[in-house]
Amino acid sequence: MKKMFVGALLLSAATVAFAQAWPTAKSIRIVVAYPAGGVSDNVARALADKLAVQLGTPVVIENKAGASGSLGMDAVAKAAPDGYTLGFAAVSPLALNPHLGKSPFDPQKDIAPVVSVMYSPVILLGTSASPAADFKELIATAQAKPGAVRWATSGQASLGHIMLEQIVGKSKVQITHVPYKGGGQQMNDALGGQYEVLSTNAGPAVLQHIKAGKLKPLAVGAPARLDSLPQVPTLAELGQPAANMSSLFGIYAPAQTPAAVVQRINAEVNKALALPDIRSRLEATDNVPTGGTAAEFARQIAQESDNNARIIREAGIQASH
Repeated sequence: MKKMFVGALLLSAATVAFAQAWPTAKSIRIVVAYPAGGVSDNVARALADKLAVQLGTPVVIENKAGASGSLGMDAVAKAAPDGYTLGFAAVSPLALNPHLGKSPFDPQKDIAPVVSVMYSPVILLGTSASPAADFKELIATAQAKPGAVRWATSGQASLGHIMLEQIVGKSKVQITHVPYKGGGQQMNDALGGQYEVLSTNAGPAVLQHIKAGKLKPLAVGAPARLDSLPQVPTLAELGQPAANMSSLFGIYAPAQTPAAVVQRINAEVNKALALPDIRSRLEATDNVPTGGTAAEFARQIAQESDNNARIIREAGIQASH
């Protein structure tokens, strides 16, 4: 028993010493689970620049997109738990994909949530093919013509699909789901009027299309109305609280990363998120800075996972193959 106690003390001392020494001159890698150039990638790069200054060591971005974010998070799950590999992604790879048999890792055993970074609102948009001027008219059209309204999302079992199923269930209407394999072709077809409605994350390009009159904002999934679109109600305001979803993004580490290192990263990211230029950069793209403790982030992920499991079960959603 005495030997075990001494061994535990030595291990604890070694962990504390490692955490105190972290980071050394070695570069920190942040794996972004999405392609370069998007809103999430731009936010991750802005954070990396601030963290490099705060920590006094290089912080590099590696884009590893695919499988709805699971590919990048799998790389994080399999990395050494030494604080030098982190991940940046929405919570979907941990809270949505596993319920559809799409996860190559165990989100509870292989990943350590570090800190939430932002909420990215989801905007419901009408295309030139839709006569609806607002959400109520959209639902009225779907009631009058079952299945005639086509709703495009970024993929089968995506957040947009989950929102659609919630709206269909609450409104008792039939809407045809049109799943894409990502946002690029979805947006191209939207601008060409190939379907009536799409759901997509907020961003500069989306706002440009709205201002140009090419897309009509019908509703937003967000905690509150967006400053850039103050006239557009949230889905909660429209009587659809269960569908009022937005994408929560955050920083993750491999499981078994020393708790002291996780706490240090958490503190540094919170510090960066409090900087005026970071906050203004996020808010300019309609993203809402969050932050908070690692434990709070873990609870948010667990709650979203439970909610998604229930929605998927009730709606009978199947993963695409």
